[in-house]
Amino acid sequence: MKIGVFVGSFDPFTVGHDSIVRRALGLFDRLVIGVVGDQVHKPDMQPAEQRMQAIIELYRDEPRIEVKPYFGLAIEFAQQEGAQYIVKGVRSVKDFEYEREQADINRQIGGIETILLYAEPHLASVSSSLVRELQHFGRDVSEFLPKKQD
Repeated sequence: MKIGVFVGSFDPFTVGHDSIVRRALGLFDRLVIGVVGDQVHKPDMQPAEQRMQAIIELYRDEPRIEVKPYFGLAIEFAQQEGAQYIVKGVRSVKDFEYEREQADINRQIGGIETILLYAEPHLASVSSSLVRELQHFGRDVSEFLPKKQD
C-alpha cells in the first residue's frame, strides 16, 4: 500500500492545499493529512481541533484520506503512519529551495522520499498567511477556502 503524508499548520486550509491533496490522491492508496498540533505557537493560530474539523468535513466522503494531529518532526509522523512519502506543495523558487533542503535531510535521517507538487499557476499567490491577513482586515476570503465537492 502506497501511503503519503501531507503536513502543515493549515491555518487556514486553502484552495491551494486542497489542490495539492486532490492531485496527490491519485498517487497514493492512502493520504494522511497531518495537522500541526497546538504545541506550535503562532499568533492567533486556531486550535488544532478546529483546523482538523474543517479538513475532515471537506473530505468526509473520501475514505482514502485521514486527518490527524502531529507533534514533532514530519519525518517521525510519516514513519508512525507507515508512509513512504511526504507530499509538499511548492509555489515559488523560495519554497522549492526550502523544501529541497528538507527533503534531503528527511531522506538522510528517515529514508522517506518527498514528492513536490507545484502549485497550479492561478493558485501560486494563495497562502494561509495571505488569507489570515485579509481576514484580519475584514475582507471576504471565501474564494480562497475550498468548498466541499459533490
